[in-house]
Amino acid sequence: MTLSAPRTATVVPTRDRFLDVVRALAIVAVVVQHWTMPVLGYTDGLLTAGNAFTTPGWWIVTWLSQVMPLVFFTGGAANHLSLTRATTARSWLSRRLSRLLLPVLPLLAVWTAVPPVLRLLGAPEQPVALASSIAAQLLWFLGVYLITVLATPLLVAAHRRWRWAVPAVLAALAAVVDAARFDGMPYVGYANAVFVWFAVHQLGFFYSDGTLRRLSRRAALSVSAAGFGVTALLVAFGPYVASMIGMPGAPMSNMSPPAVVLVSLAVGQIGLTLAAREFLTTWAERPAIASTLGWLGSRFMSVYLWHMPALIVLTGVTVLWFDYATPLPGTITWFATAPGWLLSAGAILAVLLRVFGRFETHVPHSGPTSTPRLCVAALLGATGTLALAATGFSSAPWPWIALVVCAYALTRVRSRTPVPA
Repeated sequence: MTLSAPRTATVVPTRDRFLDVVRALAIVAVVVQHWTMPVLGYTDGLLTAGNAFTTPGWWIVTWLSQVMPLVFFTGGAANHLSLTRATTARSWLSRRLSRLLLPVLPLLAVWTAVPPVLRLLGAPEQPVALASSIAAQLLWFLGVYLITVLATPLLVAAHRRWRWAVPAVLAALAAVVDAARFDGMPYVGYANAVFVWFAVHQLGFFYSDGTLRRLSRRAALSVSAAGFGVTALLVAFGPYVASMIGMPGAPMSNMSPPAVVLVSLAVGQIGLTLAAREFLTTWAERPAIASTLGWLGSRFMSVYLWHMPALIVLTGVTVLWFDYATPLPGTITWFATAPGWLLSAGAILAVLLRVFGRFETHVPHSGPTSTPRLCVAALLGATGTLALAATGFSSAPWPWIALVVCAYALTRVRSRTPVPA
């Protein structure tokens, strides 16, 4: 199997600030949601972690704060754009896989050591196990995204040939999977980790090739209204719950596994951001904002990987050592303490990024490697990260860690001459 060189396509002539700012706002939303969501308490060696979004009426916030659709959309646009500019699809895939896999290696190294060290220091088992699980859960995104990146050259070829039929078919397949899931075959639902996110990723191609960039503000708002309207109908009359994040005690989750309702949510969010495109682009051109976006964009994966360990450190210090408990969500005390909580977690994350961010900003150059080897690397990395997300770091993570390490090793071939990033 050989990946052919990409064809020339209509692309954005310079760096697209709109994609930069939407991706930055998305990762900030992910971090803020994860840091404000837990309702924490500690009694008799047991750490409890409730969810603030169980507060009545707060589910509506998740229709905007659940931004993984925007992450996949901007990822699709950026992947299409960079692939059409690459010398060959194989060189593009090699660089993409290296940049995705290297930042996760220090996280794996740290979390293989943290649980046994904490146990040796006398930490209670339940908080250690919970922290080890939470630190690994977000690796699901990396696993799914590795598969998405691997499929991108084929998806781009399908986009050129069949255009809107591709996301339509993917969304239809997601609906079929949901039907089987709710008809007594729950594990079938995990196939939508491919169908749902591929469909949203495919929508990003239509931004990169100029189709969605030509929408007027009124047309974009109409698209947004249609997307949110379909989402509301699916929630009101279908089997889907109102919250777009997983909730404790809910009859089902729209996210785990992903459901087709996330595709209509994506359309609503994409239309909304496109309607604000002119404002966001102008705002992003300000020197201070542009500098911040550049800094954050080069550390996107590091921020994603390390923001939950930052929360775990803050929880260990405040909740376990100082017996702090989260105020009742929605109260004046909760709103008053939230800024201090966010700033504290942000300070810890800044330290972690100072130490570990270099693994993303300074990826070593590599020579070209074979397409089969890159395919194996992507599949091993996806298998390892998805397994870790499901099982955590607390017990026997070594086989899955070995898969991820092997995956990164397979992307590396010593290069005699530097290859541009």
